[in-house]
Amino acid sequence: MKLIQSFLLLAISTWLFSCKTQQRIPNYLERLTDTTGKGVVQFPELRIQKNDLLSIQIVSESTNPQADALYNITSTTPGTSAGTNSGGFLVDMKGDIQHPKLGVFHAEGLTKEELATQIRKKLIEPIELLPNPTVIIRFQNLHVTVMGEVGSQGAIALPGEKVTILEAIGLAGGITDYGLKNDVKILREADGVRTIGKVDLSSDSLFFSPYYNLKQNDVVLVDPTPRKQKKANQDIAFQRVSFGVSILTALIVVYNFIVR
Repeated sequence: MKLIQSFLLLAISTWLFSCKTQQRIPNYLERLTDTTGKGVVQFPELRIQKNDLLSIQIVSESTNPQADALYNITSTTPGTSAGTNSGGFLVDMKGDIQHPKLGVFHAEGLTKEELATQIRKKLIEPIELLPNPTVIIRFQNLHVTVMGEVGSQGAIALPGEKVTILEAIGLAGGITDYGLKNDVKILREADGVRTIGKVDLSSDSLFFSPYYNLKQNDVVLVDPTPRKQKKANQDIAFQRVSFGVSILTALIVVYNFIVR
């Protein structure tokens, strides 16, 4: 009987420990103040990186309908083929793209407009290949990766050419009850340099962080709170107590059956 009481006392103690008040979890932007009419929203333009896939369209004022088509052809970059990813131009490991008619352009580190200017210049100098050409460049494979305590981990294809960290986390299903909102990490690689930044999603200082607007290939990491580890320890303790109670109950049933 004393053994049963000991097990019951242990089970009750474990249950009371699990009901202990936990540290409050911060909300998104809970320290935000009203900033109506203050400041201007700016979105930094993305710069081209290695392994980006670019769509390049060239149009001009030529009266020959076949003239533009001559330059709107598939990349000959190794590893790509006609029809692959809508004929995109892959930025290779040297940071270059290869246009079958216009030659090689160094693209890494440039904005779309800067690369378009280089291509347009090649179309009009030293010989005018097309009259008044316009070059339109788009990213085709933009994505970020969100991992950790979110609703759905993995790579997220960006619907446009800009995304904030709040939008990316929203696309990933939001941060779970066991995720740290005030210490989110962002892993970023640019120009051959890897950096790790931290942001506090509960603070209005988030908007001034260079990591608020994400870049292609960024990895967002949401760490678990200490509360999750405590819960895991509590679950293990409950399992052990439950197992012990089950064994004890079984022994009592067998004992009562034998003594009868």
